[in-house]
Amino acid sequence: MEKKFTKNDRCVVKIEDYGNDGEGIGRADGYTLFVKDAVVGDTVEAQITLPKKNYAFARTVKVIEPSPDRIDPPCPVCRQCGGCQIQTLSYEAQLRFKDKKVRGNLQRIGGFSPEILDKVMEPIIGMDDPWRYRNKAQYPIGTSRDGKPVAGFYAGRTHDIIAEDDCLIGTAENKSILEVILAHMTAHKIAAYDEVTHKGLIRHVLIRKGFTSGGIMVCIIINKKIKAVAGENTAESESDKCISEAEYAAREYISAQSELIFAITAAVPAVKSISLNSNTENTNVILGSRTVTIYGEDTITDTIHVLDSADDFKETGEGVTFRISPQSFYQVNPVQTEKLYSTALEYAGLTGNETVWDLYCGIGTISLFLAHHAKKVCGVEIVSQAIDDARRNAVENGITNAEFFLGKAEEVLPKFYEEHTDISIQTRNDMIHPDVIVVDPPRKGCDIICLDTMLKMKPDRIVYVSCDSATLARDLKILTDGGYELKRVRACDQFPMTVHIETVVLLSRVSNESRMDIASRHKST
Repeated sequence: MEKKFTKNDRCVVKIEDYGNDGEGIGRADGYTLFVKDAVVGDTVEAQITLPKKNYAFARTVKVIEPSPDRIDPPCPVCRQCGGCQIQTLSYEAQLRFKDKKVRGNLQRIGGFSPEILDKVMEPIIGMDDPWRYRNKAQYPIGTSRDGKPVAGFYAGRTHDIIAEDDCLIGTAENKSILEVILAHMTAHKIAAYDEVTHKGLIRHVLIRKGFTSGGIMVCIIINKKIKAVAGENTAESESDKCISEAEYAAREYISAQSELIFAITAAVPAVKSISLNSNTENTNVILGSRTVTIYGEDTITDTIHVLDSADDFKETGEGVTFRISPQSFYQVNPVQTEKLYSTALEYAGLTGNETVWDLYCGIGTISLFLAHHAKKVCGVEIVSQAIDDARRNAVENGITNAEFFLGKAEEVLPKFYEEHTDISIQTRNDMIHPDVIVVDPPRKGCDIICLDTMLKMKPDRIVYVSCDSATLARDLKILTDGGYELKRVRACDQFPMTVHIETVVLLSRVSNESRMDIASRHKST
């Protein structure tokens, strides 16, 4: 009979596996424990934090016998911070864990046999140096117990700020920028935002860096309204509620704003853009809808280079340059992004004659990456600012064969297909029967209606780029049931020190037979 633990009970447990969130898994008297801060191979003393009927969550109190894969984490707040879940694991072991995670989900959720996975899975793509890789950081700003402003990260599963201004997976410049802002807040008695009272001015600091350009963007999120520009399409249409462009940029929203700008740019000359974003809502969403640039340009640039994925990712001399705003979705690890997208390009098998759909395209990173090698690329994205950025990025890179559609992929694609099924419309016929469809959805994966339309369009190849191998496996099962074969799978470590992993998959169409409506079939189940 299984032992039932209660909260705060302690036991000794041998860690045998990892959970999806990087917690160690072990058993004590037949009872499964998910143990925080434990590594496979550890024997630990664990304290129960949340008991359930047949399992429990626990935390490591003491490592009795360490695993050979355990290392001393270099970050002093590793255990308190919720960001780097597996920093106590050697990087080689991290890669093994992530590769196993992808394989396990494909087998357990996708239903693919070990024999098939042995044939299609390729070596995981790791980093030569898994530190200082993030080009974007979002620091919440709070107040310490002694009343001083602090920046850091939220502790795991809380909104308690762990004060730390030098995250080791972020860029080195972040620390200097945060020190200037915090010192300015102290000197001018500027209050940090309080989530309980909803008072205080500064909520977050967002910092982005273009790794190829070297340019840095700083966006300070404030709990204060920013007026509309005169003539802007907004609910604030009355002239007395609007201000001119010049006033818009010059208005002071932070005490001694000019002094702050000078201090930031003096400390870090690479800062090319400073902006303020207004967010007065009681929400966990970081950015509000209105941003004003108070120094420099509205954007910074970065270049993604095309690498030869078949030749140890050597540079080809080709690349695409992107303009990035505070709101832009852009992969946070530019070094690995080049490898990830180059792998997707290889899987797409483009010769210059193909029509390609790129779903969930963001600012067009994959679309424009593919455009040099295709006849036409069509991108779909729900965020209007991202579509504007994609179109602008296309122009600035001299790309004329990319078209972008605004809306949800699960709405735009079916609508387009139904409106253009008349094969007499030759200009659109290639688009409703594309050669390749590329998808890069959020963690929730693809909508079932979107998957169904993809199957109706019958592309020769589908390239699926995923940030969640569980939803990837679910969607692959649907696509393979619909007439596609799993051909290649390769994981790419975009997020060292965390449990997250990107995966690129190639599917090839093997059947021309009509299939029953996938959406209807899965709705009924």
